[in-house]
Amino acid sequence: MHRRNILWMVIGWVILVQAQAQPTAFAPLELPAPSLQRMASGEPGPAYWQQRVDYHIAATLDASTHRIRATQTVTYTNHAPVALEALWLQLDQNLFAEGSLGDALITPDSRWRGAFSGGGFQITRIEVIHNNRRYTPRYLIDDTRMRLALEEPLAPNGGQLKLEIDFGFTVPEYGADRMGRLQVARGTIYEIAQWYPRLYVFDDVHGWNVAPYLGQGEFYLEYGDFELELTVPRNFIVVATGKLLNPEEVLTPTQRQRLEQARQSADPVFIITPDEVGRPETRPSGSGSLTWRFRAENVRDVAWAASPAFIWDAASWQEVLVMSVYPHEGLGTPEQPGWEASTRYVRHSIAHYSEHWFPYPYPVAINVAGVVGGMEYPMIVFCSVRARGEALFGVTDHEIGHSWFPMIVGSDERRYAWMDEGFNTFINYYAHQAFYGSASRRSQLMEAAYIARMMQDTLLHQPIMTYPDHIRPQALGFVAYRKPGYGLRLLREYVLGPERFDEAFRTYIRRWAFKHPQPADFFRTIENVAGEDLDWFWRGWFYTTDLLDQAIDSVQVSPEETVVQLHNRQHLVFPVVLEATYADGRTMRHRFPVALWATGVRQQVRLPGSVVRLQLDPDGLLPDIDRTNNVWPRAATSGVTTP
Repeated sequence: MHRRNILWMVIGWVILVQAQAQPTAFAPLELPAPSLQRMASGEPGPAYWQQRVDYHIAATLDASTHRIRATQTVTYTNHAPVALEALWLQLDQNLFAEGSLGDALITPDSRWRGAFSGGGFQITRIEVIHNNRRYTPRYLIDDTRMRLALEEPLAPNGGQLKLEIDFGFTVPEYGADRMGRLQVARGTIYEIAQWYPRLYVFDDVHGWNVAPYLGQGEFYLEYGDFELELTVPRNFIVVATGKLLNPEEVLTPTQRQRLEQARQSADPVFIITPDEVGRPETRPSGSGSLTWRFRAENVRDVAWAASPAFIWDAASWQEVLVMSVYPHEGLGTPEQPGWEASTRYVRHSIAHYSEHWFPYPYPVAINVAGVVGGMEYPMIVFCSVRARGEALFGVTDHEIGHSWFPMIVGSDERRYAWMDEGFNTFINYYAHQAFYGSASRRSQLMEAAYIARMMQDTLLHQPIMTYPDHIRPQALGFVAYRKPGYGLRLLREYVLGPERFDEAFRTYIRRWAFKHPQPADFFRTIENVAGEDLDWFWRGWFYTTDLLDQAIDSVQVSPEETVVQLHNRQHLVFPVVLEATYADGRTMRHRFPVALWATGVRQQVRLPGSVVRLQLDPDGLLPDIDRTNNVWPRAATSGVTTP
């Protein structure tokens, strides 16, 4: 057996040959001009600011009518350098009103459906408290948006007011796969989200971000503290964003004791066992409803779930209480584990992402089984009650991964789905590998062959930078999830290497935690920390639908050297990795920078010695649409070969 040596040559021997140039691929990428708010290095500048919105919400669930009545007090702090003459609020529940903009666009079989008779907000009172005055403002509701005029402008640089709103709505049975209710054998499961009037973001880039909610595009929200008072029937269990403040009022002594045990356990501990669901002794004695109180600090949203049908288990990771709630319908089998495995899955994800990217900053992490297929909110996620085995792990891990994007890093999901779904798909790939190893079925969706096939599908030909509401429904999974996620994998494993990429990516998360980054902030951070000009990559991968086809056109072998004619047959450019095999079995890898293609699509390179085999991209990382031209010889020949 020949000894196999692998040697990386950073540049190799190169002769650049005049050919048709590719000026577009290497032209400077035009990004917004840096400023004192957003620096050229990609970090927030000394003048960076963002608004703060704190909420106190008291809500009551009437399970007999599926209605929620609520009062909220909003404290809005204007940190902008300009006064505000009006406020804009998001009324997401209006998506479910008959005749809404979303209803007009969404087909009955769409994932984003949900409009019904009686759907939408009913707002009964709005009052502003500002400069020691209380008044009812003029306001205009336009579908899922409300403009509220202020009688006196809100002062810049710290001006503050309070806003009180009374509202109600009927919980949709199926709310655009983001919230809703599910009838199971032991009661109804309510998953409540997009459930209160929320302030739109006012930022230094667009001012008010007032895009309507149409279902497919997600959210862009301000950070603040939330206090919740959730009044539900006595036999209900409630989980929510935030720390439970009054366990002595809503839990039994046994349940409180079990929770304390769970806080010390890496293995799940039942708070309510399957046999205990529905029994009177699982609820505090007395009559009438119970009010559950929660507090969440520095989050961009709150969601909650309630049901009399919940099995409840919990464990801990460091100081995080990890929990799952699910009905009997969610239980699986030894061959196909169900929701009894959920807490173990959540714990793996929290630990993996904390150790690799940024520490999980919240006190709880909760997974809820119900009608929603998969949706994320701070500290709480909703996943399908029907999911089992690796599919349940996959959706759980994905939704928990959103704790980092966009819950910690507050991206604008309404414009840039890839900064939410793509980043998350990327980190999910490694978490999935860590749990299942290389045999993971889900990982196949993040492999080069799959990505190359999808890139050639004309139905999917929309750039990553396309706004999510403008992405064709059949293209959403590829354009917002897979392609950007795989692009980051290429940056990490092919372009920069793990050490440089990981440092840059961690820096991006740390810089923009609990802030509002834009695409340029991400691009500039990666370039500045990694020390690499990546304009060619951002343009080709994110702004176009270009394809990649690196090829070996011809090879000329002599005892002293091997001359290789390379051809970039499509418009997408990448560095070249060329593995040469010699007669004695040695291999040598030559790496040529992406600038190889700057002067033309055909280039000649010279390698030392007499080579018997050549292969482009030997690790199979590039989404090359034709790999048959990546290997020489394609047939047994000698001398000059033109495959």
